[in-house]
Amino acid sequence: MNNPANDQLNENNDHEVDLLEIFKSLNQGKWIIVSMTAFFSIIGVIYSLLLPNIYSSEAILAPASSSGGISGALKGYGGLASLAGINIPSNSDNKSTQAIKKLSSLSFFENNVLPYIFLPDLMAVKSWNSQDNTLTYDDSIYKESTNTWVQGNSIANKQMPSAQDGFKVFIEEHLSVSEERKTGFVTLQIKHQSPFVASQWAELMINQINAFYRQKDKLESEKSVNYLNQQIVISSLQEVKVAFADLIQEETKKLTLIEAKNSYVFEYVDPPAVMERKSEPWRSFIIMLSILLGGILGIIFVLVKTFVLKEKAS
Repeated sequence: MNNPANDQLNENNDHEVDLLEIFKSLNQGKWIIVSMTAFFSIIGVIYSLLLPNIYSSEAILAPASSSGGISGALKGYGGLASLAGINIPSNSDNKSTQAIKKLSSLSFFENNVLPYIFLPDLMAVKSWNSQDNTLTYDDSIYKESTNTWVQGNSIANKQMPSAQDGFKVFIEEHLSVSEERKTGFVTLQIKHQSPFVASQWAELMINQINAFYRQKDKLESEKSVNYLNQQIVISSLQEVKVAFADLIQEETKKLTLIEAKNSYVFEYVDPPAVMERKSEPWRSFIIMLSILLGGILGIIFVLVKTFVLKEKAS
């Protein structure tokens, strides 16, 4: 009959032997591990040096204060305003949430961003020269000398990249928009090989989103004023005419504020800047990761080799 204590002792001895074999195998194959670690380290260094520097320009924004006074005045005529097709915003209503979605939309990129940027800066940049602040472009995509796009490459497979092609690259590689739920602050970040282009694009997007909603509200107010003027002419009730006249006055005040207010949706807490230090790539992290990967693969290779030979021998 087997003794449980002896079985436990034998099992412990087997584990000890296994660990000793593992350490012995690793010691015998240490040069293989060192070689693989060195190889992957060199690959990591070369890869990290080939990656271009990326600069981030970041703007911190706060929702612009709304014209609560006008909204309050218009609420007194809520019934007539709704009949006139006028939208009366509440004091808590702001466009920041909608604007965040708009910033990342194809329509906004196509109509408000793409016409104001140089498309090769988005689609074909190869490197940035910090000495003279110039960009060079990938000749396989865009030929700067002739200002033409090369057909048949992975990006410009047509005469030139479409708005949707540019939008995909812009969203995936350059733009980042986030909102802090507690404070309401919005962070807009643009990444680019040129810190000057990154700063220009960040400022462009903020200016354009403010201009977009300013123009939208201006057109709606002008349409409301024109409608109210028509209703005054055709209305036979004096009280209704007076009410419509008051609505026109308030809408005119609203139009004045729309024109005068630069920060219509967002105002700066911290404007975008031309950064002196890169944000990417993290070369030290890439090298450390390649060293770790090489060491792990070296250890696995030595252990697999040892136990395969052991199985064949047995």
